[in-house]
Amino acid sequence: MNNDLLIRPATLADAPHICQLIHSHKDDLLVRPLSDVIMNIDRFYVCDDNGKVVACAAWQILPEVGDPSKASVEVQSVAVDKSYRRRHVGSRIVKEVLKRVEAFAPTQAIVLTFAPEFFASLGFREVPKTSLMHKIYMGCINCTKYDNPFTCPEKAMALNLGTPRTPPPQ
Repeated sequence: MNNDLLIRPATLADAPHICQLIHSHKDDLLVRPLSDVIMNIDRFYVCDDNGKVVACAAWQILPEVGDPSKASVEVQSVAVDKSYRRRHVGSRIVKEVLKRVEAFAPTQAIVLTFAPEFFASLGFREVPKTSLMHKIYMGCINCTKYDNPFTCPEKAMALNLGTPRTPPPQ
């Protein structure tokens, strides 16, 4: 493992590099326009190798309709420069994202992925897409890559993050 590689929150200056990295994985990821990356820069992490962005990952909270204590977090846009693969960069950046979202106490982290083996190595397990209806309604329904969220070849996976916190009494 390369400890000289820095996993850190992204800055606005990283946005073009994040876009370039995501675009280089267009067969595996939904391409995000620069404006979307900029608007969500506070939810991105990058792996920095002496000023070069070599990996990225982001997160988004997916509320459970009617019960905010059961919200999920989606791990998104996980991309690693091909020359940095097999160096645990992807694992490190996803773990950093999961550490960041702990403060929100989500019940689970979810991904839609073409790399189920990678996410399984981090403890994610395959789940039916029907168990992620909020994600499908909010994101997949507008996808231009596939005609139907349920026939999309991406695998739905989830990682249990624990029991939801009980809100304080009002």
